[in-house]
Order: sequence, then C-alpha cells, then structure tokens
Amino acid sequence: MSKRTSSVDRINVTSVTTASTLEIGDSSQIQAFSRALAVQREHEIFYDHEMDFSQFDTFNEPLTLDPIIDEIAFETIALKPIIKVKHIEIIGISTSSLLHIGNSRNISMESRIKHIRHLRDND
Repeated sequence: MSKRTSSVDRINVTSVTTASTLEIGDSSQIQAFSRALAVQREHEIFYDHEMDFSQFDTFNEPLTLDPIIDEIAFETIALKPIIKVKHIEIIGISTSSLLHIGNSRNISMESRIKHIRHLRDND
C-alpha cells in the first residue's frame, strides 16, 4: 500500500453513532458490526424483550463475499504524496459507517437491519 499524507484544515461532524467510526490517522484494522430491529406500529405500544435477533434469518444467514479473482495491473506515480482538503462537513455517521482520514490496510463493516410493521386490519 502506497503511503500518502492526509491534510484536512477543518472537519465538522455533528453525530457519530451505532458502531460507526471517525478515525484520524493511519490504521491497520477497522471492524464495525451493527444489527437492529426496527418495529413500526400504528399505536405506541412497547413490550420488554418481545423479539430476539435469532428469530430472523436476516441475522442468521452467513455473509457471503465472493472472492476477487480479477487481475488488475496498474502503476501509480505520486509526485506529491499528499491529499489536501480544506473543509469536511458531515451531519451524521451511523450504522457501521466510517469517516477515515489516513491510510488503511483492512476494513470490514457490516450492518443488518430488519424492518417490521405491525398495522391494524381495516375491517
């Protein structure tokens, strides 16, 4: 991995939540994992411990990543090995997301969300 220096004059981030990362500087490994159940009901009714992630295939299916088998040949010449940015403005970084300023070697991120709607029958 070619090394470059990152230079950011100013960064404004309002919110970083739910297994997300704001990384300034080089990193060898970043791993984020998030899972959520989003339940929508017509009436505001809340029950303690009403659902478990193991009930849903969304959270139990293995993540399949196809291997990268394409051979890519390229050459880069970095006359000035620096990335310069004046200003970064971000409202939110959420659900296994990443804002990284610097070099990375390995990044693995996963987010699984199950949306459930409980609606009344229109009888």
